[in-house]
Order: sequence, then structure tokens, then C-alpha cells
Amino acid sequence: MNLKSLINQPEGRRLEFKQQVPKPQELAKTIVAFANDAGGELVIGVRDNPREPIGLPEDELLALEEQISNIIFDYCHPIIVPEISFQQVDDAHLIRVHVHRGSNFPYHLKTKSKRDGTYIRVGSSNHLADETIIADLERQKRNVSYDSEPILDYDNDELDISSFRSFYEERTGEVLDEIALRKLELVKLHQGNLVHTHAFVLFSEGAIRREYFPYAKIECARFKGTDTGTFIDQKTIDTHIGVQAEQAYEFVLRHINKSAVVEGVYTNTRWQYPVVAVREAIRNAVVHRDYALTGRDIKVAIFDDMIEITSPGKLLPSIDFDELEARQSDIRNKVIAPIFKRVGLIDQWGNGLKLIADELKAYPEIEFRWFERGGLQFQVQFINKEFVAQQESLDIDGTIDGTIDGTIDGATKSLRKKLSVLLKAIWNNEGRRLPDYIEATNLGSQRTVERYMQQLREAGLVEFKGQGLSTGGYYVTDALRSKLSSDNGLNK
Repeated sequence: MNLKSLINQPEGRRLEFKQQVPKPQELAKTIVAFANDAGGELVIGVRDNPREPIGLPEDELLALEEQISNIIFDYCHPIIVPEISFQQVDDAHLIRVHVHRGSNFPYHLKTKSKRDGTYIRVGSSNHLADETIIADLERQKRNVSYDSEPILDYDNDELDISSFRSFYEERTGEVLDEIALRKLELVKLHQGNLVHTHAFVLFSEGAIRREYFPYAKIECARFKGTDTGTFIDQKTIDTHIGVQAEQAYEFVLRHINKSAVVEGVYTNTRWQYPVVAVREAIRNAVVHRDYALTGRDIKVAIFDDMIEITSPGKLLPSIDFDELEARQSDIRNKVIAPIFKRVGLIDQWGNGLKLIADELKAYPEIEFRWFERGGLQFQVQFINKEFVAQQESLDIDGTIDGTIDGTIDGATKSLRKKLSVLLKAIWNNEGRRLPDYIEATNLGSQRTVERYMQQLREAGLVEFKGQGLSTGGYYVTDALRSKLSSDNGLNK
């Protein structure tokens, strides 16, 4: 992306702007955080508010480049070698520092220990990494995933995978014997003995899995309304991870609507939400969650206005949900993911986001959003825009009714209702002439509607602009919008 276009982008996981070269410690934190995460770009010479390139003195660029290089060398460990370039936007001279994702993790401030100086990128901020994240970075350096690590403090005979064995053999037609377990890396040799990996425990049943991974479960809930105040239904899915996603998906289907749509001579059914996309999002949450994080489970929440799926762990560095159709592929759990593929719960690598993108095309009324929450949770939302618009309409209807009641003195209930109908018509279609509102509201003759309009104008709720009714004059609700905005009311 060229720099001029880049400047118009919001700051985030891979992008930061500075007006001047930051203080050494702050610059080093950003460089370290980029290297520990997905890499990133630091552009210096850009004012933030309003966002515009103001530039750096041209005769100081070489000295500033040397200063930046020295800070990175003196303050960051292990060595980070960024690409530093001079670029120009209009008449502004800028310095662009491009940091590649590292491989010698964890990167940290040289003046501090790993524990006190390792930073990661969370949104547009640099956050101090905790011990769990540092351990994960060290595994990445060794190219080892958490689910492949052996567990040494349990007797192998205590773990029961009979349920998973039946599930696996039914889905694949293959016998899950010792050879298959070793091939799938559910067990591995350690000091001459076969031991179980974390993945084996996650696919097992019984007290040991619940003791070792108490949060390896999905909490499902259907809430009344648009917040978490009142439950309609809830379910904890606490079985082995091979069947969790499908059970959560079945919970979703029980709590969303299905309607009949007539297309020509055929009647087809259509779910309220893109269920293939929802199922894929739930499966991704199970396959790609960070099982090393304690105290966090997967949550599937259904509200009146959306479905929300939250999974523990940061978004993988190479994945960008802004590019759903790019067939991106990355794996956090290198034992679990191939097993899910083998049993048919995930498609070919990199196809999951494409499935979501393709089905969303058939649901223009559904908005797809994604967030990183607090650095340790990833969340996606399927938002019903039609419901949201309907609620906003109901809210403004109630607000206008209340405004009429509180503003028009001495009017009968019938008159207040008619005035409210006219005011809503103007609010929703500003800039029209009187005949348009006569036709839209069906409140009576021109003289009758003129009388109602005059009452709204005298109350300060409607304004007339232009030269006159015969020369294109029109009506607006500027004063009312300003009042509602200042009162923290609704504004269109």
C-alpha cells in the first residue's frame, strides 16, 4: 500500500503514526511489540488529530534515521533489523520504519528481563506480556504448539478416550490404535515411554480433563433483549472437544428463526442468520483457541440483534479478517487442527474464512464484525441490521411521542397523535415540501395539515426554509435534532 493511502488507515495491530521520533523506551516498546506479533509499520512525521502528514526537516532525515537505528539496536533484544526508508507525501518528508514479524521470540527491552520487558500489540497499543504469552512466544521459537506438548503428571491408564475413539472411527472409518495415536501425535515417546499430549487430554472424557482443562468448554446462552441481563436459555458444553462445536451449533439453531421464501413456483426455507458462516465461526473458535490460557472458555451468545462468538487467544498473526476471501491459513494447534480436518469438521486449509465471506453475500441484512478484546480474546459478531434499524425506529418514535407530549400544551390525545405522525414524517424525510407530507401522512386536507405544521413550528420542533410554499420552500427538524443530541437522545 502506498504511503498516502496508508495515512488514511486507522492505527491498529500493524500500524502506528508519530509526529516526531518517540522517546527511546517508547519507540523500543513499539518495535518489540511489532516483532513479537504480526510485524508492523511506524510512520514518523504524521500529526494524529487531525491525521495529516506534516513532515520532518529534510536536512535532519539522515540524523533521525541513525537515531532510530541506534535506539533499536541499544534497547531491543534479540537484535531486530527493521527497514527504514525516507518517503514523501506532497511536500512532507516522512520516515517509514517497517518491522517484520520475528522468529527469535520473545523480543524484549534490553534493559529489562523477559518478564518485565516483553511487549505485544493489542489493537493500537503496546501491552506488557504476561507469563502465559511469553511461554507461547517461546514455543513459537521452537516451532512447537501447546497442544503437542506431553503431560507427565498423570498415569496413562487414567485417561479415557473411548468416546472420541468411537467418534473418530465412525467419521473416518479408521481404527484408532496405538500406531494411529502416535501418527496423530496424541501420544509420543518421552524418555523411552509413551506419554499423552495436551491434545489427547482435550479429546478425553472424565475428571482428569476437567481438572487439567476446566475451561475447555463452551458456554452457550440465549439472552432476552440486546444485553446479558436476562437468560432465556443456557447450556454448558463440557464434553471432549471433538463434538463441542456441533453441539454449540445445534444450540444456535434452536434459538434462531427459519422462514419460508417463495421463489417462482418453489418455496425455499431460509434461516434468520447465515448458519454455514456461524457454524464455521464456532468450529474456528474450538480449533484455533489458545488452550494454554486459563480462566477463559468459549462463549456463544445469542441476542435479539446478533450472534456473538468469543474465543480465548489473540488472532493469529497471519490472519486478517478484513480480507475474508483471501484463503488465509494459519494453525495454532498443530495436533488438534489436522484431526479436525481428518474427521471432516474443517475444510481444506484456508477455506474457512472464504466460506464465511461467500455466505454473507446472500445475507446483506447481516453485518459481520470482529474484534480483539483485551488482547487475550477474539470475538466475531453477526449483527442483524434490520432488527437494529427497527429498534432505532421504535426508539425515535417513542422519543418523538414523548417530545410532543412534553411540548404541545393543551392538546387532546387525538391531536397529539396526529402531530406526532407529521413530525415523524418530517424527521424521516427532511427537505420535502408540504404536498409531500400531506400525501405521506394522510392526515387530511392541505389546510388541516398546514394547521398542524404551524403548531409544530410554533413549538420550535419544525423549521421552514426557503422563500415560500410556491417557490420550493421545505421543512426540517434541525432544532429538534440539536435538542435530542444535547440531551443524549436519539439522532438520525
